[in-house]
Amino acid sequence: MHAQTTTQNSKAWIVVAVGSLILLLSMGPRSAMGFFQLPILNDTGWGRADFGLAMALQNLVWGMGQPFFGAIADRYGTARVLVLSGILYASGLLMMTWTSSILWLNIGGGILIGLGVASASFSIVLTAFSRYVSAEQRSLAFGIGTAAGSAGTFVFAPLSQALISTLDWRHSLTIMAAIMLLIPLLSFFLRGNGASEGGQDNAYKQSMGKVLNQAFGHRSYVLLFTGFFVCGFQVAFITAHFPAYLADIGIDVSFAVIALTFIGLFNIIGSLASGFIGQRQPKAKLLSFIYIGRSIAVTLFLLLPQSPASVIIFSIVMGLLWLSTVPPTNGLVAVMFGTRNLGLLSGIVFFSHQIGSFLGVWLGGFLYDRFGSFDEVWWLGVALGLFAAAVHWPIREESVGLPQPA
Repeated sequence: MHAQTTTQNSKAWIVVAVGSLILLLSMGPRSAMGFFQLPILNDTGWGRADFGLAMALQNLVWGMGQPFFGAIADRYGTARVLVLSGILYASGLLMMTWTSSILWLNIGGGILIGLGVASASFSIVLTAFSRYVSAEQRSLAFGIGTAAGSAGTFVFAPLSQALISTLDWRHSLTIMAAIMLLIPLLSFFLRGNGASEGGQDNAYKQSMGKVLNQAFGHRSYVLLFTGFFVCGFQVAFITAHFPAYLADIGIDVSFAVIALTFIGLFNIIGSLASGFIGQRQPKAKLLSFIYIGRSIAVTLFLLLPQSPASVIIFSIVMGLLWLSTVPPTNGLVAVMFGTRNLGLLSGIVFFSHQIGSFLGVWLGGFLYDRFGSFDEVWWLGVALGLFAAAVHWPIREESVGLPQPA
């Protein structure tokens, strides 16, 4: 019995390790898109709103695709979805290199990359983790996976800038497309669907309609869905527009590389800490404090003198708070509904995140072109952070209870 348990634990942590590498790959290129903005615009003559719309579309498609890919993974297996992800992701990056019109930028950089990220994102990979690790280990496993996604920023931010400086933006995107084809090769280790390994969580099978009715009839799930919108708005705006913002205030572009690298590095620490804390403290309260911390950090960054030093400090603080929302959010969905339909239900919550991402990226470009400044979007993000803190506070961390078969 002890040997069997040891084998199962080893298998579980192999899944976590390989899945974490997949998240590093899937989160990496999309987090580095901001470095391609000015080179692409300088080469094509398009406006920031044009690029912003493509990136906003990417975030929206990512969100729209997650519930569907999550449901497919729950039923037919995670590995099949991951194979499709690598193909879609690589195709989108390649299409961006060939683009001669805004239409193809939107199709490649927006739709195809959005679908590629959606099919290898947190709701897909973390759901696979939940089928193998124990309930007591889930929060930590989610933290490790989220930290790996954060490491994607840490790896791809300097890599993208180095490739653009050494080659050009077209060849850089081609190289990243080739890297994305590693995802199908790694998918073998994440075989299985919602009926795999599941124990009590998988004892009863419901139709999708009943699952959705139960979820949206549960007040805490609706609050979680509503509040996660804010996370997407804040992080997507910074990811897409921070390099351009720093250039506008007279800070050298090299500090944008350093800033996003620091965000990725400290995001690893924040995600691991969030997963660890979420095993011991109420997850909803943890989320409220994270959103309050973000609003305070942005307020101080805007009001205090801005300099390379303040950029680094801001990046460190935001890095600690960046994706630290993901482990407690996914953990809450698993506590409420178990693991059989976790891909679908966490994917729906992430759809809310990506609606926020769409607006954060698009409004950043639109309001800049209208007012010549990003300030309006910064302050909107501060207000939304306080709103999210209030929304998460009353969430109850308890199972809704599975219906019993007749």
